[in-house]
Amino acid sequence: MNYINMHMHGKIGCFSFAIACLVNLIIILVVTLHLHSPDVSYHEEKPTIGFHCVTVISCALLIISCMLSRICCQGQIYEIVWRSILLGIGQALGITITSCCSTNYLSLGWYISVMSFFHFSEFVVTSIIRPQNLTSESFLLNHSKAYGIAALVSWIEYWTELWIFPGLKNSYWISGIGLFLCIGGEIVRKTAMLTAFHNFDHLIRTQREEHHQLVTGGIYSLCRHPSYVGWFYWSIGTQIILCNPLCSVAYLIASWKFFNERVFEEEVTLLHFFGKEYVAYQSKVPTGLPFIHGHNIN
Repeated sequence: MNYINMHMHGKIGCFSFAIACLVNLIIILVVTLHLHSPDVSYHEEKPTIGFHCVTVISCALLIISCMLSRICCQGQIYEIVWRSILLGIGQALGITITSCCSTNYLSLGWYISVMSFFHFSEFVVTSIIRPQNLTSESFLLNHSKAYGIAALVSWIEYWTELWIFPGLKNSYWISGIGLFLCIGGEIVRKTAMLTAFHNFDHLIRTQREEHHQLVTGGIYSLCRHPSYVGWFYWSIGTQIILCNPLCSVAYLIASWKFFNERVFEEEVTLLHFFGKEYVAYQSKVPTGLPFIHGHNIN
């Protein structure tokens, strides 16, 4: 019964995300068509007004939606619903900024879309592979304080540099490289999660579950930690999208340090779980992360 309830939470999250995204897109479309009436002249300032317009609309819709969900939902369902709504509205906002607003904000639109999709897809894939473990934490929105601070710093750098050096944010070929890294990282990570299926977990396990098996096929035949490989390049890509030179370097260093420690800790448990089987796997397949070798019992 618990399995069914958690799986249902996944469906509720998907429904909330889709409705929030569609409603936001429809409202913005109606407003855009109204502003594009024949009586409105086309000036350079208009797209900028459009950016502020869609931002205000999205924020207002988010507040109203969260208030309604608070009235209608309780407990874990509420926690899942408001997060799904947030990401759905964010997805719509990113799409709108990319397609309808000034090209000065193109990279920002890509960034918002990439962030929204990543966190919601973490929840969706978890609902498929480990529905019994599905909670509001599966979005990874509150992954850690360091993750939140890093995101905040990147936003500060973006808006500061947009104000002082606006031309810096118009390097679309650089943003395109970042988008490529994010899409590639997303595909690699989600492929890894689906390949490992119930053997995957967002947390490092300290005890081996009865059904836990060592996955060495598919994408795991190319690298030992493909989910970390995907996340590593995705995180760096988000800053390249924004053309944030400082945070691009900082994210590279911080992500490498985090995954170096994470891989070492995880492989200690994997060696304990699988022994010689994992040692043999280590000898044949690299971690996939640059200059990270994991834990070697030798």
